[in-house]
Amino acid sequence: MLSSLDEWIAGGEHATLTGHRVFYRQDGPVDGRPVTLVHGFPTSSHDWEPIVPALVEAGCRVTTLDLLGFGASDKPQGHDYRIAEQATIVESLWTHLGITGTALVAHDYGVSVAQELLARDSARVSRMAWLNGGLYSDLYRPLLIQRVILSPIGSILVRGMTETSYRASLRKTLGRPISDEDFHEMWRSTSSNDGIRVQHPLMRYIGERKANAQRWQHAHESYPGPTLFVWGPVDPISGRHVLPRLRERLPQAKIVVLDDDPATGHYPHVENPTAVAAALAPFLGA
Repeated sequence: MLSSLDEWIAGGEHATLTGHRVFYRQDGPVDGRPVTLVHGFPTSSHDWEPIVPALVEAGCRVTTLDLLGFGASDKPQGHDYRIAEQATIVESLWTHLGITGTALVAHDYGVSVAQELLARDSARVSRMAWLNGGLYSDLYRPLLIQRVILSPIGSILVRGMTETSYRASLRKTLGRPISDEDFHEMWRSTSSNDGIRVQHPLMRYIGERKANAQRWQHAHESYPGPTLFVWGPVDPISGRHVLPRLRERLPQAKIVVLDDDPATGHYPHVENPTAVAAALAPFLGA
């Protein structure tokens, strides 16, 4: 179960990166093995809270951040949100914190950010772990609400989103139930600071995935370091149907499929944090 969003934010701070205030936090020993966690859409770094203690116990220095437009970071209206800028924000945070090399863990939207980071400088990433996300644009299966947000009238329709409709949409992506309290904290991270108004421009990353498909796919397929996939198979967006291609294209990678009953969906680290932590901790702490 997620802790209070307020408690999560209280444990971090802000830095000005690319001209915007970006929330981040670091957990674990200062001399621990560097690990960076990159969250998904439409929530925030708070999603990682249930697994951070296990990574800290494994000896990791865990860096998390809210990407621009998410969580406790700035959510500028009328901004042209781009994955390239999000990757630059991550690089700028690494520079700000003196991180020269790090393991990288990415989920959902963060998968595209991680692919861009690998395409720029894969040597900076010591090992790579992926949770459900659109590694291959042709395998992406958007929900109806995602197609609506992406549509020309999405910027208008999304303003009518409520906590109830938000919860109903997220619930369709899950394999395991999560509490109403967890949904509420996720809603707060999305809706705070007028965040509903930036959902439409943030969703344009789907088009970026198509435009950058060849570059980004090459980036993760050619990455030479240790690679782990921790996958929720009943995710309707990027679930079991992605696994055959992962096994075909990355035969050396380790794949952990969270198919115990009930099987896990799109948010493995929120739905099934114990299993996710059990897979990530030894991999990242190695």
